[in-house]
Amino acid sequence: MRVLVTGGGTGGHIYPALAIAEGIRNAQPEAEVLYVGLREGMEARLVPENGWEFRGIAGRGMPRRISLGMLKTMGSSVKAFWQTKKILKGFHPDLVVGTGGFVSGPVLLVASLFGFPTLLHEQNVWPGMTNKLLARRVKKVMLAFEEGRAHFPERCPVEVVGQPVRPQVGHVERSEGLEFFGLVPGKKVLLVTGGSRGARSLNRAMVTVAEHLSEREDMQLIWATGTLDYEDTLAELKRVDIDPQRRGWCVAAYIENMPQALAAADLCVCRAGATTLAELSAARLPSILIPYPHAAENHQEFNARALVERKAARLILDKELTGDGLWEKVDELLKNAFVLEEMAARTGEALQGKALERIVRICLETAWR
Repeated sequence: MRVLVTGGGTGGHIYPALAIAEGIRNAQPEAEVLYVGLREGMEARLVPENGWEFRGIAGRGMPRRISLGMLKTMGSSVKAFWQTKKILKGFHPDLVVGTGGFVSGPVLLVASLFGFPTLLHEQNVWPGMTNKLLARRVKKVMLAFEEGRAHFPERCPVEVVGQPVRPQVGHVERSEGLEFFGLVPGKKVLLVTGGSRGARSLNRAMVTVAEHLSEREDMQLIWATGTLDYEDTLAELKRVDIDPQRRGWCVAAYIENMPQALAAADLCVCRAGATTLAELSAARLPSILIPYPHAAENHQEFNARALVERKAARLILDKELTGDGLWEKVDELLKNAFVLEEMAARTGEALQGKALERIVRICLETAWR
């Protein structure tokens, strides 16, 4: 069995694609898996690092306004179509699976035109432009959120499968998470993360929250500032006379062991990317969501509202974010064990579990034999 997987541009598209690749390989150890992405995309680094064969094609995202850049993009797209055709002819996959991002466009379109079985996984409530255009071409659209169904044509075959997450998430004991980060049992733990690169507005608000937390012996902190904002955040903490390495705190640029962090935490403050929400759901972790305001089609806010409507999370829009306002919500929730317990239960129900099993089943049913 030969499977071509594609998706790129952001980790939200790449990591689900890698999870699907791993799920297929586990189900079919003899399967050959090829990942196709943009030559200059972050997938060109991440995919080989994770041990998968990678082929790069030309391409770039389409500008949202008519410009010279649009003409360059169209020229690059034509080149991507020819490169994709060459890859398909040489690899001749039994199945092509896309997870979104610009690169999914030429790969899935060319694959469908030549009759290869194709599948699409949409991670967000509000689908991206590429996925909406491709929906009529693929054999089935697999959705992470039930709410996403309304954004595809009625005749388009869709199935809600959930969002694949790392196998460890939701399967780490709280005691293990606390021990890993050197935290004390019996105290509340706040987890804060704005993604691998960070979220400047969130970090600035968190400096005020940190001032309040520094006066509370009953609360502990795990805070990933992101790589781009780490030094500036440390400088801000120093400015308000706070030691980021104080007992019961872990302030780092990036958290490698996120499954342990999720297990240790009582509450998470974070963005609202689909993978983040899926991991919150798998870990049954209540959250305060601050959607990234510049995400395509504002999809993070739609993702966040899906959890808020289930009473699984609280929402603060980035434009309304202040340090005092964030602390007020954090303090309110961490002091109310009953509300946290109810939110945890609803978070666990927000996205379907065993998503990867469902996705692999559909892949095996769709692939040529």
